Amino acid sequence: MHEMSLCESLLQVFEDEARRQHFGHVKTVWLEIGALSGVEPAALAFGYDVVCRGTLAEGSRLEIIETPGTAWCLQCAGEVAIDARHAPCPGCGGYQLQVTGGDEMRIRELEVA
Repeated sequence: MHEMSLCESLLQVFEDEARRQHFGHVKTVWLEIGALSGVEPAALAFGYDVVCRGTLAEGSRLEIIETPGTAWCLQCAGEVAIDARHAPCPGCGGYQLQVTGGDEMRIRELEVA
């Protein structure tokens, strides 16, 4: 379950930013997770609570914003929505797709005190 290591990395970002920006507690985290990122949102939410115990993020609320997968279809010459890597183009059925979005995980916003 790589989500636990992702949660540990999130906590490291919080700690680094707390030192840099002088805050003591994370209240809310808005986290974007792309449909093609390979991250399971439910597993990440579980791991988040476990990893944050006893830290500056203990008791913080994790808001997950799921973003769709998008790709450029070479045959249609346009951007299309996809829900899995290696899926066919929903417009033409072709497989010449270049992923353009939805493969990332990023912190959108932090509410701190």
